[in-house]
Amino acid sequence: MSKVLVIDDERSIRNTLKDILEYEKYQVDLAEDGIKGIEKVKTSTYDVVLCDIKMPGMDGIEVMGKLGEISPDTPVVMISGHGNIDTAVDSIKKGAFDFIEKPLDLNRLLITIRNAMDKSNLVTETKILKKKVNKKFEIVGESEALKEILDMADRVANTDARVLITGPNGSGKELIARRIHDQSNRAKGPFIEVNCAAIPSELIESELFGHEKGAFTSAVKQHIGKFEQANGGTLFLDEIGDMSLPAQAKVLRVLQESILSRVGGDKHIKVDVRVVAATNKNISEEIEKNTFREDLYHRLSVILIKVPSLNERIEDIPLLANHFIELICDEYGMPCKTITEDAVKELQKINWTGNIREFRNVIERLIILCDKNITADDVLKFAAPLK
Repeated sequence: MSKVLVIDDERSIRNTLKDILEYEKYQVDLAEDGIKGIEKVKTSTYDVVLCDIKMPGMDGIEVMGKLGEISPDTPVVMISGHGNIDTAVDSIKKGAFDFIEKPLDLNRLLITIRNAMDKSNLVTETKILKKKVNKKFEIVGESEALKEILDMADRVANTDARVLITGPNGSGKELIARRIHDQSNRAKGPFIEVNCAAIPSELIESELFGHEKGAFTSAVKQHIGKFEQANGGTLFLDEIGDMSLPAQAKVLRVLQESILSRVGGDKHIKVDVRVVAATNKNISEEIEKNTFREDLYHRLSVILIKVPSLNERIEDIPLLANHFIELICDEYGMPCKTITEDAVKELQKINWTGNIREFRNVIERLIILCDKNITADDVLKFAAPLK
């Protein structure tokens, strides 16, 4: 049952609102002044607070400020018999969800409360989703090899220095890129990811820089490229070693001048983008084979971060196993399973050629096929790598 707090110094108003809202199946608490209202919010959780503006001792605007410190996500609806436009605007500016004048219109009051509930539910759902997303991209481990690269990522995060992340497939290069973005001054900006290996060479320029309508046969409308989408944030160029030489030349120009032109257009567009790139290739070898521009490499590699393979940090496997078990069981909506120490030791003996990605898949397989407790025999039976 949704819970509403009514703060008003007039007993008749408090009792009337209580009767109306309880009839509408709300649970209602009452407070005759701001101080008592604040005390109730400290000890209980409310979906909506209705607060009078003109009250002795502490007025509604001051109460709302205190409530914002205690429970910032709880919507506050201001009510007053002394309403005017200035008061309404002031209360909204200071964080009120809405403002209603006395005498209260019952229909408007109920609609406002319902809308405030919807907002409160959306805020809660958003927090849950963010928590799930953050857990999905969490970097787990306490090995020295991992601590070293995390320390470097954190040091470089608050600069705009370009970073080149190297390491084998599935080792978590994207997670490092996201960490750099999340710890940076651009964290509120977009994080745009481009898998350069997954885009055909003839389309990579359009994908990165956009195109104008009519630029080529299938260009039926204007397309905004990834560089523009990432404006004010971070662009993550994954598998940049697979990018075509013509696209490399254009990327180099954008890095040098912070200006781009869409395919088929002549307008110069200024962008403010931090580029973080990643590759599983040996760029020095690609430069020798003339498949990667040396000048682009030097532009991208202000900071070099080499992500270790899972085989280089097997001491992290116990933490990783428990992390993925919790994460995957939560995704499947099933009770969390456990894993024995012997099972973990068997996981540490495996040659993880697919790194973290392969490890996660094996844990998911074990969760699906095993009983409540994952044993060493289960690992030997179900986690054998491909021969």
